[in-house]
Amino acid sequence: QVQLVESGGGLVQPGGSLRLSCAASGRSFSSYAMGWFRQAPGKDREVIISYTSTADSVKGRFTVSRDNTKNTGYLQMNSLKPEDTAVYYCALRRFASNEYAYWGQGTQVTVSS
Repeated sequence: QVQLVESGGGLVQPGGSLRLSCAASGRSFSSYAMGWFRQAPGKDREVIISYTSTADSVKGRFTVSRDNTKNTGYLQMNSLKPEDTAVYYCALRRFASNEYAYWGQGTQVTVSS
């Protein structure tokens, strides 16, 4: 069983930056691909960065990284816009699977002046 704990959300002004962290418990973190999702109020959850793709809405502004020695993944968000306001989630899936089996609790990101 893997548990994911997210941190780093908050309130930021337009044009600002935030870095979200996603810390995983358990073993074999490096065996999983990490994806990042978000859900804005009144909208469906959308994938923004997966192992294989990046949504056009964040391309050039958001990047992901991971430190397997710390069992942690990161989402660096730059040039934030009000439309980036959402609850952000990280998730893990086995590389051989299309299904994300483990999810973080979500962290709120609000972009507002």
